[in-house]
Amino acid sequence: MYNLLVMGAGWPESESTFTTNRIFEYTDDPLIVTHRRDGEIDFDRLMRYPCLFMPEIGADDEVARVGHITRVTPHGRGEVLIEYTYDTQVPAIDLEALARVKRELQIADFEFTRTHWALKKVDLFRAMVRSLPPRRNRPVVFQVNEPPQIDDNQMSAMMPFHPAFNEVYQTIQAVGAAVGMQVNRADDIWIEHAIIQDIVRLIDRSRIIIADCTGKNPNVFYEAGIAHALGREVILIAQHIDDIPFDLRHLRAVTYHNNGEGRSVLQTKLEKRARTILGLPQIG
Repeated sequence: MYNLLVMGAGWPESESTFTTNRIFEYTDDPLIVTHRRDGEIDFDRLMRYPCLFMPEIGADDEVARVGHITRVTPHGRGEVLIEYTYDTQVPAIDLEALARVKRELQIADFEFTRTHWALKKVDLFRAMVRSLPPRRNRPVVFQVNEPPQIDDNQMSAMMPFHPAFNEVYQTIQAVGAAVGMQVNRADDIWIEHAIIQDIVRLIDRSRIIIADCTGKNPNVFYEAGIAHALGREVILIAQHIDDIPFDLRHLRAVTYHNNGEGRSVLQTKLEKRARTILGLPQIG
């Protein structure tokens, strides 16, 4: 058994008021009967069950949390004040993932868009373990957003920090401008004390990453590996095919000459690939 509590804009950190006439919506009648006492809602019994605190679809932060109600008290006419805690051992769950297991959790489609409190005759933890994909351990060297927060207008360039690559970077910036995207590389930003966190933050929010493998730079390979692990779209480029590691040769890469004509050809190829990824019409 578990409580499903849905709130329009999401749930504050530890307490919230709730309208009593929406309690037991979308709850089977036999459960309602057994969870009333002398005609009143038996909050003491409801508090024994785990809770899934969920925002409605369209809220600013579309993630649900698992927790427990610690106290319920009257709060004005037709309302109660609910105090609760989240289970720190259970990560936040995005609504898209919940929607994929709604049948196992007995959540109907319309419940994702209606503020209400339902009681479900389901073992919440067993259903989640069986139905939701297992989560990997979080990185310890750097932090990534959970759930992902990709900026569809962000393109990033991973390349050696050397003047010889300045015009290549300008070419990538021109590609971004052509498809309506902002382009950055790590030396454009300085937010964290550790440069690796700035790089990962940039990769994490990027829709497209262009990684220049020229010179077999180990930093670029490390950053490309992070991007691949995060499931980002990575375009590999290099001035010579031998700069692409053997393990990555199965991936399509763009080779180029670092002169005016070569960079012009590179720009054309990268723009074509970016338009394909973004679903934009091709030009020319």
